[in-house]
Amino acid sequence: MDQHSPNPPLRRELGLLEVTLSGVGIILGAGVYVLIGQAAGLTGNAIWLAFVFSALIALLTGLSYAELSSMFPKAGAEYNYVANAFNSRIAFVIGWLVFLSGVLAAATVALGFAGYFFALTSVPMLISAIVLLIVLTALLAYGVKETARFAVISTLIEVAGLVIIILIGLPHLGSVNYWEMPQGFSGLFAASALIFFAYQGFESMVKFSEETKKPETTVPKALILAIAISVVLYVLVALSVVSVLAWQDLAVSNAPFTDIVSGTLGPDAAVVIAIIALFATANTALMSMYASSRILYGMAGSSSITAGLAWVHPSQRTPWIAIIICGALSVMLIFAGDIAFIANVTNFTLFITFIVINAAVIALRYHSPHTPRAFRIPYSIGRLPLIPVAGIIFCISLLAVQDPAVLAIGVVLTGLGVVVMVVTGHYASKSP
Repeated sequence: MDQHSPNPPLRRELGLLEVTLSGVGIILGAGVYVLIGQAAGLTGNAIWLAFVFSALIALLTGLSYAELSSMFPKAGAEYNYVANAFNSRIAFVIGWLVFLSGVLAAATVALGFAGYFFALTSVPMLISAIVLLIVLTALLAYGVKETARFAVISTLIEVAGLVIIILIGLPHLGSVNYWEMPQGFSGLFAASALIFFAYQGFESMVKFSEETKKPETTVPKALILAIAISVVLYVLVALSVVSVLAWQDLAVSNAPFTDIVSGTLGPDAAVVIAIIALFATANTALMSMYASSRILYGMAGSSSITAGLAWVHPSQRTPWIAIIICGALSVMLIFAGDIAFIANVTNFTLFITFIVINAAVIALRYHSPHTPRAFRIPYSIGRLPLIPVAGIIFCISLLAVQDPAVLAIGVVLTGLGVVVMVVTGHYASKSP
């Protein structure tokens, strides 16, 4: 936020526990509750390998986020990182892609929520998805502490759901060949690209920086902890589901966890897991909208777009205008349809963003080596950090296996960001 801005600052309410659990809540959710069946159809019993491969990319890039967040603890996050590493033109496009990834994810996950809600109540999916997004927008506007409380409660509930699946699968572990890949490595890479959506959200944790106590050290610690916790849960869940239900059946299931619980514990228990899935998907949608609203707020505060978008409510101390815009766009995007396709479009925006984020760490090591870093990525050759290089390579490899239609839409969305930059008159090339 510009130091001359009349807006009050965001309220610092969050500690390591809140940020870590909120991060786990962002990561866990729609990806594993909704997409695990489709991923199983691509990679068979080896779906756990897809989770491991995607986790490696998430961790590599997560370390880059940790270093950058310790240098520039701002709500604008990616925009600030890239503007300081390169220039504000590139930063604007990356900020645009991060903003889009959040609203796309929120819309997609709202449809996942609506599917579970329809199974329980028969309420039309479109209505429940719209109502969910309106309620979440109101919660975000009300306050960050209340948002974090809901996130923590939902995280504990959704973790309990995953633990139930793991416990169901424990007696069956070893019953199948966990290396079976019906489509070989091409299926594994395609599944990994899809499953990466299950890790989407770790990058959103840096948006808590201006509302976190001691963000330079708290956010990097929370980010690494959240990824580690999520990886362990995901791999155990992946091993469990293929041990209980054949991957062929998983591939055609709209609610794989419900089918697993119903077949082992009965229909009443299946209702419980469906309710848990509602919390998981609602939480993911909430945190996706939170991230998008904060990147929009941060960009407006840095004068890359109209400063009116950075308006903070004087009593609630939340960026109301940015939140309302994110909520409205998410409602509009629920008409997009296929969750797997939109998930991959979201992944496209993330892969491009992560390539630039990793490159930003490398650039800053060279031209700003003495800038304080509360967290520093290990392993370098001279000034060249090796982990961000590996992150770039892996992101490019997953981009290469995307469907041509996904790539085409991703390019169009990126180009749209350039158009918006020109229309809004964002020509500055200096760092903020």
